[in-house]
Amino acid sequence: MIFGAFERMVAFRYLRARRERGFISVIAGFSLAGIALGVATLIIVMSVMNGFRAELMQRILGLNGHLAASSSTGRTLPDFDTLVRGIMALDGVRLVIPTVEGQVLATANGVAAGAVVRGVPPDDLRARAIISDNIRAGSLRDFEGRNAVIVGTRFASKFGVRPGDRIRLVSPQSSSTAFGSVPRVGRFTVVALFDVGMYEYDSAFVFMPLAAAQRYFRTGTEVTSLEIFLHDPERVQTVRPKLPLSGGKPLRVVDWQRANDSFFNAIEVERNVMFLILTLIILVAAFNIISSLIMLVKDKGRDIAILRTMGATRGMILRIFLLAGASVGILGTAAGFVLGVAFADNIEIIRQWLQSLTGTELFAAEIYFLSQLPSVLLAEDVVGVVAMSLCLSVLATLYPAWRAARLDPVEALRYE
Repeated sequence: MIFGAFERMVAFRYLRARRERGFISVIAGFSLAGIALGVATLIIVMSVMNGFRAELMQRILGLNGHLAASSSTGRTLPDFDTLVRGIMALDGVRLVIPTVEGQVLATANGVAAGAVVRGVPPDDLRARAIISDNIRAGSLRDFEGRNAVIVGTRFASKFGVRPGDRIRLVSPQSSSTAFGSVPRVGRFTVVALFDVGMYEYDSAFVFMPLAAAQRYFRTGTEVTSLEIFLHDPERVQTVRPKLPLSGGKPLRVVDWQRANDSFFNAIEVERNVMFLILTLIILVAAFNIISSLIMLVKDKGRDIAILRTMGATRGMILRIFLLAGASVGILGTAAGFVLGVAFADNIEIIRQWLQSLTGTELFAAEIYFLSQLPSVLLAEDVVGVVAMSLCLSVLATLYPAWRAARLDPVEALRYE
């Protein structure tokens, strides 16, 4: 639709407030602010939800395999080297890491809490960027031998330990002695601290060299599971049926999608619900545009009648009020777009500033799993929000503009 110079002049003049008739422009101003806030809020919320999902996937898949294969009988995997070679021969498999994992009670400096011990080959752990790039103290070069472990920064803070200190691990698997069964106890030296930014791992995971874990959990030369990493994490359902047998029996396989299905589904449901709820902000602002335009049409009835008698067509009147209403939505959408993108790009800086200003923690890692507020702007989300806002704004102007175009000049001027 092409708007003439005369139509643009009249439309923008109607939007400017006069002292005696400024109430309509005030309503239009609130409508503009409502649309801007709605668009900005939607962009920010969508980017944060996208950031949550991306960050959680990066951390979960960085520390855990895309597929976890273990014995279907619940025991250890014998001759796992043959299994590793067979799995590595499959198309799409990038890496297979043998693992020994078990639950323990960790104690140090009078503090006791549950922890998960994961034994992995030292070279494989050093090759994991999510660990090697996030060492906060100590060195992975010392991650070898029978007594070395690395723990998360929150684990170290909770137990009051640092590199060089020793921790005591108590396994629920008992050892038989002359005096009966006693819990298996080991003392290990912390050689490094990591911080992957996910509370669950930083506070409860203890990494140990594979040989030391086999000795501590008494698995001999066997392992409890194999962590399988793929080139494409989305191909787990393609690779899964091709995994070889262990001792003539199929492996018990859990993929990352199934293991975290409820978690990611909850994020997706919350994302959709938040989108619907926040869309109501834009919808309410659109209704404000309708009400302000209807009041404007009623207020300008005499002007419309004079324009019609001077030769203005119904189409011109329609376009004048369509432009007057749509301009509010367009300006509000543009302002919301700029505000939302700027806020989403700097949300962590803003959070830190608000925390220092108020002296309170606004994003507790214990509750939200991550230590930083993530934000990922996706072009399709931003385009979708902007397009929806523009469509609602234009639709809101149709009825008032149609009503103005249908106004009879004779009826409008009869009582003037």
